[in-house]
Amino acid sequence: MTQTGDRHLDPAVDYPLSSRRPDLLHTPTGKHIEDLTLDAVVAGDLSPLDLRIAPDTLLMQAEIADGAGRWQLAENFRRAAEMTEIPDERVLAMYNALRPNASSGQELADLADELEREYSAGRTAALVREAADVYGRRNLLAAADD
Repeated sequence: MTQTGDRHLDPAVDYPLSSRRPDLLHTPTGKHIEDLTLDAVVAGDLSPLDLRIAPDTLLMQAEIADGAGRWQLAENFRRAAEMTEIPDERVLAMYNALRPNASSGQELADLADELEREYSAGRTAALVREAADVYGRRNLLAAADD
């Protein structure tokens, strides 16, 4: 059993959260999962933000994954929770920057610094730094601009 805040999540009992613990799930705007209905869409009661996943939901999924012994999946959920605070356009730019030979080591270091400084995304920044290190060892970094 794992703990998220005051909740105790047990993968054998609480997973999947949507059917076993819907009381814990809400949108970034605070609506409960039960409020996400076709009738609500037709009535105009939902915004695009209501259809996004909340960081807390991703952190609960991480706790469930940890409890099931899937630490790598849990870490992915934690990074995803961080990334919910990053604008979509910036995420797409990050994706493109992380392609092999697309960025120099310095550009990736700058991206990691930005992630920490502007979005408090330390886990995601660490992943970018790790990618830069691996790309450097495999000669997959772009040439630095002078």
